[in-house]
Amino acid sequence: MPIIEVRDLSKTYTYHRKAPGLWNSVKSLFKRQTLTTEAVKRVSFTVEAGELVGFLGPNGAGKTTTLKMLAGILYPTTGEARVLGYVPWERKAAYQKQFSIVMGQKNQLWWDLPAMESFLLNKEIYEIPEPQFKETLNELTELLDLHEVLDVQVRKLSLGQRMKAELTAALLHRPKVLFLDEPTIGLDVVAQQKMREFIKAYNQQQKTTIMLTSHYMEDVAALAQRVIIIDRGIIFYDGPLTGLAAKVHEHKTVRMTFTKPVAATDLPAFAHIIERTPTTATVRIPRKDSARRTAEMLKTLPIDDITIEEEPIDDVIRQVFLNHAQPA
Repeated sequence: MPIIEVRDLSKTYTYHRKAPGLWNSVKSLFKRQTLTTEAVKRVSFTVEAGELVGFLGPNGAGKTTTLKMLAGILYPTTGEARVLGYVPWERKAAYQKQFSIVMGQKNQLWWDLPAMESFLLNKEIYEIPEPQFKETLNELTELLDLHEVLDVQVRKLSLGQRMKAELTAALLHRPKVLFLDEPTIGLDVVAQQKMREFIKAYNQQQKTTIMLTSHYMEDVAALAQRVIIIDRGIIFYDGPLTGLAAKVHEHKTVRMTFTKPVAATDLPAFAHIIERTPTTATVRIPRKDSARRTAEMLKTLPIDDITIEEEPIDDVIRQVFLNHAQPA
């Protein structure tokens, strides 16, 4: 049975538009133009226990809105959802003790207090037994290297340290489901890598079900085997990360090094040249018969070394967005 079940989930926001100027401000007191926008449109998907799913999309796509509904922060306009068998927006205490949400741009820690004070507060809120609290805290602070900063005010921590502390606070009660909204945003390259390593290891060890949003394709490629792509509130891809390139691109990239100079005219007509020197060439060949075409080049060209590559995942997803944005 899936841990997360979403069916035809929608969220519509109502807002008012006012023309600029004092007179229009006065008129708006009596009559305002009311508009609506659909942040999420009839979204449906399921997530199995222990899965780590990348939930991707451009800014304003509906990712965070969806996660907030699954966390019970927002009520949907229409549709259904169950997480761990609970309806999230009913906000039952039994459900709230079994999930966590970490938002990279929001703070749950008390800014002017040491992180340890927030951890102790969470212990009481989630009614965590003392032995479990100590064991989990020691485990998390060891994995995230936080021992030295537990008694430092949160506002004095670096961004990387603060994000680690936010993640620790979210995991103290050992949630079965974890929603991560941009957990590496703003971190430097080293901190991003450490955060990815922790999330991957935690998922594998604890079998926690994780939904991850991120604008960093490195996060997705390192962590998620399955991705759900949403744009303008609509899901238009749900499947394996490895299958995304095949869905979008019809070519593979071949990089070759030659034992002697090769002219551009000596390269076969089916190989579209991306870049070339006398002794190297990078070409694009049709995916559907890449094995046969590669064999032809090995037979006819003085190849010393050859590699065949898929398109970089960030290029693939960018192309997905571009294709989806084009009118049918």
